[in-house]
Amino acid sequence: MKLAAVVLAAGKGTRMKSKIPKVLHKVSGLPMISHVLHSVSKAGIEKKVVVVGYQGDQVAAQLGQDVNIAVQEEQLGTAHALLSAESMLRDFSGHILVLCGDTPLIKPQTLKDLVSFHVDSASVATVLTAKLEDPTGYGRVIRDKAGSVAKIVEQKDASPVELNIQEINTGIYCFQSEFLFEALRHISPNNAQGEYYLTDIIQLYVSQGRLVSAIAVVDAAEIQGINDRVHLAAAESVLRRQMLDKLMLGGVTVIDPASTFIDQTVEIGTDTVILPYTCIEGNTVIGSDCIIGPHTRLSDTRIGNCVEIQNSVLLKSDVGDQSSIGPFAYIRPDTVIGEQVKVGDFVEIKKSNIGNKSKIPHLSYIGDSEIAENVNIGAGTITCNYDGVAKHRTTIEEGAFIGSNTNLVAPVSVGAGAVIGAGSTITMDVPPGALGVARGKQKNINNWLSRKTPEKRD
Repeated sequence: MKLAAVVLAAGKGTRMKSKIPKVLHKVSGLPMISHVLHSVSKAGIEKKVVVVGYQGDQVAAQLGQDVNIAVQEEQLGTAHALLSAESMLRDFSGHILVLCGDTPLIKPQTLKDLVSFHVDSASVATVLTAKLEDPTGYGRVIRDKAGSVAKIVEQKDASPVELNIQEINTGIYCFQSEFLFEALRHISPNNAQGEYYLTDIIQLYVSQGRLVSAIAVVDAAEIQGINDRVHLAAAESVLRRQMLDKLMLGGVTVIDPASTFIDQTVEIGTDTVILPYTCIEGNTVIGSDCIIGPHTRLSDTRIGNCVEIQNSVLLKSDVGDQSSIGPFAYIRPDTVIGEQVKVGDFVEIKKSNIGNKSKIPHLSYIGDSEIAENVNIGAGTITCNYDGVAKHRTTIEEGAFIGSNTNLVAPVSVGAGAVIGAGSTITMDVPPGALGVARGKQKNINNWLSRKTPEKRD
């Protein structure tokens, strides 16, 4: 059995009130169309066509190489959109699944069930339906006495009697390819919207004496289309809870799912604990036996095993085993932190490599630096990496000790085992094993208090 899928993704999504095409708005870390295509692939459908229109180049750029792109130059309705995919499927013979790119909750099993029912019933078309207590806004499915589908009526074209029907069209279909595109050419825009409705193909098939069937989805929540930001948030909530359940069933402890936000693309090892108000995004990978949070954000970051991170932000960085970060640390992109490293409170690190067992305990900025193993960075240390024109690197070799309140003016190097006196501003390289001190000589003025006038003392 040959299967293909056409995903309709040409609309602008006016109600989103956004310059971003609707299908590219993210849900649980991925564009909503990516969720749809993932379900299509998991359903065993290899040939995929996406119909783009509004900002089509931007949509196409987000899709994988295994997706064929068809362009709907004018958005004249769903039937017109599907007809735009004809050139991609001209030589295809089999069954074509049609669905919309704004239904990120659809599950692979639902698509499999639809295809199986369609094939077993030998129908020319099969509609996925749902029964809703409030069907407002959806096309109604009209069945004949035998239970087959007679027609689908859109909300704006429905009669008062038809509006009382609770079975609705989900916008997901399976068609025999043999009759599909020829039938689409016979559809006319004689409706309230003046568009070419894909739903009209149902009545056309019925008038030709062809069998049209319908199968109801088990969970109506799956077919929820995203039309505005309220729908987007509702879908986010569903997918987020699914992801948290998956993680917890896999051995991850999530203390409070209601205040934890983890993208579908994240991987977390067993016996890791996620504390409340934590966001884990993108392609983040976390090892086993970690403690993450509270109030922590990780994005596109790799975390080793037995790592503790609290009240901190880490972006596009790597952290080795048994290291600790925070509280209130900011790890910026392109930072690599080794094993057994201590990064303490109010430390910012940017585009730097921190060697194993080194310590940056608190109140420091490390930027564009190479820090070797077993280095101690005293409180208030700053790498002065920017001269107003270009960025320069600082190198601190193994076992060096940097005293508190030190300014390292890059480019500069501190040798292995060297010591920097507290309060120094280092502008020249410090040799291995040397003591570097660069500060003004202390001067005490005796009897200073007695010299001050009473008015000044007040």
